[in-house]
Amino acid sequence: MPVSSDVTLDPKVPPGPIEDKWATHKFDMKLVAPHNKRRFTVIVVGTGLAGAAAAASLGELGYNVEVFTYNDSPRRAHSIAAQGGINAAKNYKNDGDSVYRLFYDTVKGGDFRAREANVYRLAEVSVDIIDQCVAQGVPFAREYGGLLDNRSFGGAQVSRTFYARGQTGQQLLLGAYQALARQVAAGMCRLHTRRELLDIVLKDGRAVGIVCRDLVSGAITRHSGHAVVLATGGYSNAFYLSTNAMYCNVTAAWRAHRHGALFANPCFTQIHPTCIPASDEFQSKLTLMSESLRNDGRIWVPKDPEDTRPPDEIPETDRDYYLERRYPAFGNLVPRDVASRAAKREVDTGHGVGSLGNGVYLDFGDAISRLGADTIGERYGNLFEMYERITDENPYVVPMRIYPAPHYTMGGLWVDYNLMTTVPGLYAAGEANFSDHGANRLGASALMQGLADGYFILPYTIGDYLAGQLGESTVPTDDPVFAEVETDVSDRVARFVGNGGTQSPDHYHRALGKVLWDSCGMERGREGLEKALAEIPAIRDEFRKNVRVPGTAESLNSSLEKAGRIDDFFGLAELMCRDALLREESCGGHFRVEHQTDEGEALRDDENFAHAAAWEWQGEGTEPVRHTEPLDFEHVQLTQRSYK
Repeated sequence: MPVSSDVTLDPKVPPGPIEDKWATHKFDMKLVAPHNKRRFTVIVVGTGLAGAAAAASLGELGYNVEVFTYNDSPRRAHSIAAQGGINAAKNYKNDGDSVYRLFYDTVKGGDFRAREANVYRLAEVSVDIIDQCVAQGVPFAREYGGLLDNRSFGGAQVSRTFYARGQTGQQLLLGAYQALARQVAAGMCRLHTRRELLDIVLKDGRAVGIVCRDLVSGAITRHSGHAVVLATGGYSNAFYLSTNAMYCNVTAAWRAHRHGALFANPCFTQIHPTCIPASDEFQSKLTLMSESLRNDGRIWVPKDPEDTRPPDEIPETDRDYYLERRYPAFGNLVPRDVASRAAKREVDTGHGVGSLGNGVYLDFGDAISRLGADTIGERYGNLFEMYERITDENPYVVPMRIYPAPHYTMGGLWVDYNLMTTVPGLYAAGEANFSDHGANRLGASALMQGLADGYFILPYTIGDYLAGQLGESTVPTDDPVFAEVETDVSDRVARFVGNGGTQSPDHYHRALGKVLWDSCGMERGREGLEKALAEIPAIRDEFRKNVRVPGTAESLNSSLEKAGRIDDFFGLAELMCRDALLREESCGGHFRVEHQTDEGEALRDDENFAHAAAWEWQGEGTEPVRHTEPLDFEHVQLTQRSYK
């Protein structure tokens, strides 16, 4: 491994009691006076919950905000797909919840691989998120008396998840979008749709702008700002088949990584247990069935692997409700990594159901008998309709078939307590950063983190950086640093268009995804990871020689978009496998087959791996440098996770 560079990982965690850190830090940070805010321009890339919330909040504060999305509208961001709910420690059910319990559950759920101070702050501001969204008109479900309702989610024994049927993410995004639209109308935010970031611009080591491609006209454009915020989501599409929207990619984060932003814990990817199984090998997208369904649905398989009867003909005595059997305290609401591995174990031992034997049952029969179909429909009706449209099976009558699929990514750009990367002036918010979830994200916490970062954290912390630039103008877009980056981007685009190959980008993406899923999916072993590290560069070389991108760069060209994104996925996939190989332990979603308990659970190595691994780019073909940030646990005792 190369000799370590002079990069220092300073998390900038404030001193003092954990419950006072955020309040103290807000007071200690430098401020930008209201009349000075208009002198600063902030670039926000991405308009999901984190990006839209950050842009709206910064605009409201008085900053000039340039907002970029590759969609035709911010409302099409992938945040709409987070259906089940959003966590907040309101304790409306009076069942023992608190800020501290949400903090504890999140640290434990992440298998003790997250920074305590960040997680506590997340739990602390969660209560404000609900008030903010209610004020925006988000139609959260309510109880008969009019109070906001809560339901349970995996990894917790309290009900703290606020929801709007099965479309919570969509409703929250509409709230953030209307706040953003208000700032657009007020002239504080300038919205650039159908623009894709293709590179970051640095000057004197600071982030000063971005270079984009207009996806309709093909024009390459330069944009300058005093700070850049990446809120560009996760990278599960590296697996090809995932629950992510087809456009989701890693290009923004990977370009930042190549300019010096460290990439932390890339192997920490989450496999969601509640997805519709693939129906054939040519499928290009998997559909998520919300974890909220596990509140009332019971998961089972036939006890006899040879039992091929329809599910309604299999009596209770012949069913194995395996999660309830193995984890009686949490039952069907164990965390996602635990539920996913359990489902894989059942399918691998021949108990899988469906024509391809690649699923397990999620059965609502008991809940419908107990509560009635109308009540179940009120809670999950749109999810049931979506399932029936895809499978042509009525889940009110026939149990759903589900199987795990790549979903959320806990890894991302390393950020400090202020959400700044190792590149000054470059911030990462929401799923694009690594900070809050450790090795496994608890359900209903993605929406919480995105809105916490956007509404309540970044608007404070970015001012501390900008205050030090008072009096400085943005770097002109005709500066040589912009010209150099634009030339690199244009050359890269031209190489793909003029390649003259014979295979589509999807052909190589599918090949990469299979290697990554087989070697770095739900289970990882040394042999498979070493094999993948040999195979991925070979596929990438073949991709660059033989990919075919029809059309031109001066127009709408989806093949060109895909080619650039897939090229970046190759670099990321290699880093994911390298990270998984060197982390000789199992924790959360990272399950090394060599490191497991006698009962098949994840076995951590706290002595050697209680840290975040942050990787530094050294150039293509050169092994990256692995830095570590020690994780100290002063408030949550390091113990073997148990949900029994």
